Amino acid sequence: MDIHAGIIAASILIIVAAVFLIRAAIRVMQSARKLSFYSLRRMHNKNAWRLFLLALVLFSCAVWLPFYGEPIVFEYFPPSLTPSLTPTITLTPTITLTPTVTVPPTQTLTPSVSDTPTVTLTPFIPVAIESLFQGQVTPNPDAIFTAIQFSTEFDGTNPIDPQTVFELPIQTMYGGFDYANIIPGVQWTVLWYRDGQLIDYQTEPWKEEWSTGGTGGFVESTGPNGGWVAGSYEVQIFMGYDLKKNGRFIVIGSPNETPTSTPTFTPVPPAATP
Repeated sequence: MDIHAGIIAASILIIVAAVFLIRAAIRVMQSARKLSFYSLRRMHNKNAWRLFLLALVLFSCAVWLPFYGEPIVFEYFPPSLTPSLTPTITLTPTITLTPTVTVPPTQTLTPSVSDTPTVTLTPFIPVAIESLFQGQVTPNPDAIFTAIQFSTEFDGTNPIDPQTVFELPIQTMYGGFDYANIIPGVQWTVLWYRDGQLIDYQTEPWKEEWSTGGTGGFVESTGPNGGWVAGSYEVQIFMGYDLKKNGRFIVIGSPNETPTSTPTFTPVPPAATP
């Protein structure tokens, strides 16, 4: 059982206890009506009202726990990060050609000038997408996301057989993650890039039904601009204007070809001459 399920279970148990207290208070009031002495009836009625007040406190705790108790628990017990998986596709050569003549190099040219990049671009949200923002809540700087796991299948909770290298054709790409310390109403944005070019995006305020933390979060893209083609892809997740997590995967193959097994060629020597 995860933390979110534990909070919900605790709230249900508190509500059940409050219902039992109300029933007990009603029974005490009913028994007080049958008493002849005024002092005893008054004492029983006071006890019944105490039970009603205790039930009201329990109802308040049951409402408070899911909205405010869960973020406090995640501050002390944040979800553990999930390591990224390595590619599962291994290309094995089947034919090795051995050269018969090796020409030794006679001269090695050393470049006199080396171009060293001096500027590193920081991920940002394009102005056109920024103009679509609707959220008015300031992002929590302590919000965290685990590593994004990519897969072409999703069971509703976790990606199935996550990888970092995929072969065409592809219908839908999913990116799964866990999260914590998210404030409902904050604007969150997902950008999909192929070879440095923006091909898809999603942006909207974080909904209350998604909760402030848990497992099973995901993003998806079914029809990026230009379709799914071979290239290097990157997904960036922003909370407000702050980049929280990014992940990369590679797509290989041709959009019109179906993955097939690669035939193995074995060279056959010519027949001997008598």
